[in-house]
Amino acid sequence: MTAADSTTSVVQPDGPWSHRDVAANGARFHIAEMGEGPLVLLLHGFPQFWWTWRHQLPALADAGYRAVAMDLRGVGGSDRTPRGYDPANLALDVTGVIRSLGEPDAALVGHDLGGYLAWTAAVMRPKLVRRLAVSSMPHPRRWRSAMLADVKQSRRSSHIWNFQRPWLPERALLADDAALVGRMIRDWSGPQPPPEDAVAVYQRAMSIPSTAHCAIEPYRWMVRSMARPDGLQFNRRMKMPVRVPTLHLHGSLDPVMRTRSAAGSGAYVEAPYRWRLFDGLGHFPHEEDPVAFSSELINWLQDPEPDR
Repeated sequence: MTAADSTTSVVQPDGPWSHRDVAANGARFHIAEMGEGPLVLLLHGFPQFWWTWRHQLPALADAGYRAVAMDLRGVGGSDRTPRGYDPANLALDVTGVIRSLGEPDAALVGHDLGGYLAWTAAVMRPKLVRRLAVSSMPHPRRWRSAMLADVKQSRRSSHIWNFQRPWLPERALLADDAALVGRMIRDWSGPQPPPEDAVAVYQRAMSIPSTAHCAIEPYRWMVRSMARPDGLQFNRRMKMPVRVPTLHLHGSLDPVMRTRSAAGSGAYVEAPYRWRLFDGLGHFPHEEDPVAFSSELINWLQDPEPDR
């Protein structure tokens, strides 16, 4: 088996979905898709790839949606470009994929970093975002203030501070067949973490050449730009309110992102906003209890009055 075949077998596992590549924002993005109907675009977080949504794809398809999970730039089966990992450009990747799929808009569902980009896309390209669902991630302005002003949140996000060193974080992620990826997923989960065979898939995906570096780069920008003109400009831009119905999901036992940090995000939404706290779940509620997560998401998507 060649290196290319090995990579394909990891990032394109067989299932009820289909795989293909789409071009957007000057790069090539791998997607997995199922179903027909209004588009729901799923955005993964760190240290994962599209496969984290393997439970939600069939659930959404069965509910009458066109469910698409994309690999973010630099991860999974998408292009690993030398630059372009700031959130504004990554959000344009997301909205570019919506256009490439031939859809007028999408309901965006984002977890962790994918949630950060979903918030961003809803502000930057509001006409392309029909609804917004975010899990385990505050609004970018709320994230920034919590990282700078909340000592407890800063400690919980110690991995992000550690990512600021050159090269060493990549080496740590890849050591011992990406064992650190497995420890992160287990430690960040609640009492029911994803099964070990799923954790092993994430370890193999992180071991694909250049993935570790590309996966870390967005977090380097988020921290290093805090006092730079580009970061300050982005922070000002994110003052614009989100004006689409928003569902905010969070695990009560999330050890990475404090509930207090996430809960203030409604201040940036000038539209129906619904907060849902999952008791007993950690940082990966969509994998720890996929039935509860999918039910909450689908019920909200189908609710014609989401402000109730």
